[in-house]
Order: sequence, then C-alpha cells, then structure tokens
Amino acid sequence: MHFEPYPFEKLNDLLKDISPNDRYEPIALTIGEPQFETPLFIQEALKNSSHLLNKYPKSSGENYVKEAQRSFVKRRFGVELKENELIPTFGTREVLFNFPQFLLHDKPSPVMAYTNPFYQIYEGAAIASQAKVIHLDLTCKNNFKPDIHLVELKTADLIILNFPNNPTTATLSLEELGEWVKFALKYDIVLLNDECYSEIYVDKKPPSLLEASLHVGNSSFKNVLVINSISKRSSAPGLRSGFIAGDAKILGSYLKYRTYIGAAIPLPLQVASAVAWEDDAHVENTRAQYVENLHLAGEILGIPLVEATFYIWLKVEDDLKFTRELYLQKNIKVLPGRFLGRGGMGEGYVRIALVEESRKTKQILENIKDFIKGNH
Repeated sequence: MHFEPYPFEKLNDLLKDISPNDRYEPIALTIGEPQFETPLFIQEALKNSSHLLNKYPKSSGENYVKEAQRSFVKRRFGVELKENELIPTFGTREVLFNFPQFLLHDKPSPVMAYTNPFYQIYEGAAIASQAKVIHLDLTCKNNFKPDIHLVELKTADLIILNFPNNPTTATLSLEELGEWVKFALKYDIVLLNDECYSEIYVDKKPPSLLEASLHVGNSSFKNVLVINSISKRSSAPGLRSGFIAGDAKILGSYLKYRTYIGAAIPLPLQVASAVAWEDDAHVENTRAQYVENLHLAGEILGIPLVEATFYIWLKVEDDLKFTRELYLQKNIKVLPGRFLGRGGMGEGYVRIALVEESRKTKQILENIKDFIKGNH
C-alpha cells in the first residue's frame, strides 16, 4: 500500500531550509490539539482509577462509558439511543481507518466518497480498502458544501461527511443533512458524519446526522452513522475516547470485527472519559475561550465570524509562499490548504488552528495581521 505523506510531514519539508525570526516566540497553529489544561476533575478520575490497570478492558467498552456517551447524545442532540446503537471507541481516528475496511471488504469494486479537502485518514482508509474514490469538492463557489447531485455519487458504498467541517469550518443545517439521509436510503449507501467539532461553535448548535435521520423519519438510523470524540470537547485528546453510533445492524457486525482489532480502551481511561462525557459545565468554559478567539480573528483579520470549529480557513494568494514567509518573518507555523486536499482543493488557503488561550491568540493574530499588511 502506498500512503501519501501526512500534511505535517509535508510542512516540515516545506520549512526545513528556513531559519525563522528568533525575535518572536515559536508558534505552531498547525494541528487541532487544544492547548488548554485537561480539567482537573477528569485528571483526578484518571489518577484514582489507575489500580484498574491490572485488568483487561472489553472490546465493547464498559457499560458506564456507554451510558455516559448515550446520555451526552440525548442531552446535546435530543436523540435517545438504544444500547445496541452505540459503540465506545479508542478515539475516532482508528474508527475512520478500520470501519471502511470492515464495511467494504466484501464489495467486489468498492466505492468510497468523502469531502475534499479532508482529514487524511479518510484517504488512508480508501487506500487500505482498495476503494475507488469520489471527492466531494468543497469550494467557495458552493459555500464549502458537498454537491449531493453528483451523478457518480449514486454508485458509492460509503459516504463520509465531516460537518462542522475541518478545515473549511462550514456547517450543514438539519434540512441539508436530512437530504443526505434520504439520498443514502434511496441508493442504499452507508452514510457517516464525522462530528468531532460539534461542540465548538459560536451561537447556533450544529445539528447531528442522527437528528437529521429522525427528522426525515428514519427512526432506526438505517444506513446512518456518526462518530464523535472527547478530544476537542474536553481538551483531552490523550484520553482517546470516542464513539460510533447509529444503525444497530451495521454496528452489531462491526462490534464483532472490533474484537480482533485490539483497540479496547484501558479501564482508567474509560473511567475518566465517562465523567467527562457526563459533564457539560467544563465544555461551556472551553467553548467560551474558542468563541473569544474566533471573535478576535474576525476583528483583527477582518474576516467573517466563523460559526463552528476552532479553525480559520484564510484565503491567501499563494498558500505555500504565505506559509514559508510567515514562518520566516514571524516564527508562526500554519498549514497550507493544498496539503489537506487533492485535485487543487485547498490551494490558495491556509488553515490556522486557534487553540491557544485568548490573550496569546490576540498577539498571534496581531502578528499575522502585521505580516499581511507588510507583504501586500
């Protein structure tokens, strides 16, 4: 199998011959990793359960984790899931890589569609599944929303959406997601939405594909799945706590497959993640920081206010040149958009992750503004 280098490898190669301006503190705004401390009550739960390391965790997850995650889905989206409609997972990256392989294994000529630009695990999963790929191109002309009317899309076995979207920050309404559910049912396609940024928003709560499924009358979630993670929500990417939820028939077979993967979550991590999934107060505090950052970006850079995620998808003339010059002059690393897309998608944009505390973010944004003014 041949996999493309990861975007961060490409970035390192792009910047390897540059000596940045050491008058500025080195800043990396390249990865979606929250720089806030994981709330203490989560840390304490982890410490207090370390004695459980002498036990093997079950592949299916402990009941208290499943109940905490189902409770989150009910509180946040108003969707009451049955026990067999959710599986705890070791984060979501492993799911995005192995679920397509599970689903597409018996297809003679599998076809997989996903948004473009994208989280590169989608592409890796397609390569590992030997699937033909249909790119759902996201451009400013379509408001960074995928075209459901692509003729070849009817041939897909699996469609992966990602809304709120990384990297473009676009969102889909309940009605728009509902159209995708109806499309998937009409052509018997499995539809999965990667919802890892659902809890990072300014005003309007982004809907879940599960809500949309109920909205269009698909109460059994046939062909519909979502994934979500604690990483952004609780500033705890190291807990590796996620879930996949939806169609119970698909999940039943997938759970059996997962017993062979060896991706069971260590019990102390399950205990800590359960208390995090059950609590919303800390999420509100974290979200307030991101909202302040997004407002600062709008004010300082003079761009429209981002509705969701903690990214800025900044339009520039040349994303490679912008990235190199910004690093050289201001010691700030951002990610060229073309590293996240194929077929020209992402070119002319850079992704900026606003994951630092607000005071630091303000200074960083002022430095970026000064750079832009000085180079145009």
